[in-house]
Amino acid sequence: MASAEQPAKRQFVNFSFHKIDPAWRRLSEEERSRGKQEFVRVAEEYAGKVIVIPYTLIGIRGDCDFMLWRIGYELELFQEMMSKLLATGLGKYLTTPYSYLSMTKRSIYVDHHVHEGQESKRLQVIPGKSKYIFVYPFVKTREWYLLTKAARQGMMDEHIEIGHRYPSVKLNTTYSFGLDDQEFVVAFETDKPEDFLDLVMELRLAEASRYTERDTPIFSCILKSLKETLDTLGG
Repeated sequence: MASAEQPAKRQFVNFSFHKIDPAWRRLSEEERSRGKQEFVRVAEEYAGKVIVIPYTLIGIRGDCDFMLWRIGYELELFQEMMSKLLATGLGKYLTTPYSYLSMTKRSIYVDHHVHEGQESKRLQVIPGKSKYIFVYPFVKTREWYLLTKAARQGMMDEHIEIGHRYPSVKLNTTYSFGLDDQEFVVAFETDKPEDFLDLVMELRLAEASRYTERDTPIFSCILKSLKETLDTLGG
């Protein structure tokens, strides 16, 4: 019988942003259709092993066209899956301008702030069904880590309370220390972009914002099925 104290297994998380070569749009309709079907079939091979949530950025950013939010327990599966995707007729025309790797980890600041719809102690990412997601890498200054735990907790209490004023916005924070260039990747799911905008403006006024070194680039993404996402590519 498993021990009740056995820790939950942590997940790897990847936000992979892709750009299509315009030459792909000049292929025949048959070639484009076949390439998209191959891409979807490869993604479907990993059902049950890797959670894949597709988003389109067409018409929103100029440097990437779609994003795959991938969640799983084996880092090697991310690599294996992407290798197969890039070998498809569509994948041969893709570049990856941005790709962020992170892991789930229990926050040290939320013991007194568990709130419905907001980040809690979860070690598993449970993607919602919100229409939009806003993603960015995040780095704090070294001075932040030299503060006492009490000082950091006080500032994070304010930060968390601001977040609770926007229950329509679900925050997913994952950790990249030693795995990637950033320290965190934050992903905000919502059906109300206006609430996310107001939340970010309010967070700029919080004391903790003094210790933000970098929180760009920011990606505004629209949730679609993988087929619908690929159809937005223009071919």
